[in-house]
Amino acid sequence: MSITTIVIGESGTGKSASMRNLLPSDTLLIQSVKKPLPFRSSQWRRIETGQPTGGNIFVCDQSERIIKYMQRTTRKIIVLDDFQYILANEFMRRSAETGFQKFSDIGRHAWDILTAAAHLPDDVRVYILAHSQSDEFGNTKLKTIGKLLDEKITVEGMVSIVLRTLVRDGQYQFSTRNSGNDTVKTPMGLFEDEQIDNCLANVDKAICDYYGLEVQTLKAAA
Repeated sequence: MSITTIVIGESGTGKSASMRNLLPSDTLLIQSVKKPLPFRSSQWRRIETGQPTGGNIFVCDQSERIIKYMQRTTRKIIVLDDFQYILANEFMRRSAETGFQKFSDIGRHAWDILTAAAHLPDDVRVYILAHSQSDEFGNTKLKTIGKLLDEKITVEGMVSIVLRTLVRDGQYQFSTRNSGNDTVKTPMGLFEDEQIDNCLANVDKAICDYYGLEVQTLKAAA
């Protein structure tokens, strides 16, 4: 069974930038929104139509196609960026529909992606990057499209590792401990520190060490 990690945080707090030290040749990046990467990325190239082996960035917000790409890639690291837009984009495409069926469908599609991510080969690591949202009581979780969808699926409940971005004194970090008001969680002993550098390469190495996975293709962190 593969290992899925969720990273939540506000826009601009370092979620996409945390990919900067991953080795492009070992990573499949799935973007739900087409956008430039926030770091020097000459080796990160989009997969063009008819040339599926010529790049490592796939732009798509449709659950069935995303799942097919996750299942057929030979790369050991899969990053799904802006997960919440998979939900939001479908909602907007179906905004003229009345009734609650679309919320059930959107929840099912999110569940399908998470379930597929959990059933990839044992040595595959999936990182889901998503915006966060906070309620009137200061509780913070992964952003969805409202309470009706939250009643269908609790995204963080489907994984064992949830990190949250932090920006303090100009330093971009991940929180590894639950604050009592968020959904952060990590297995016992995975991380010694409550805050770590926002580097997915380092996170990936820690996960591989923890679960005894052999990794030979990580780019050294700067």
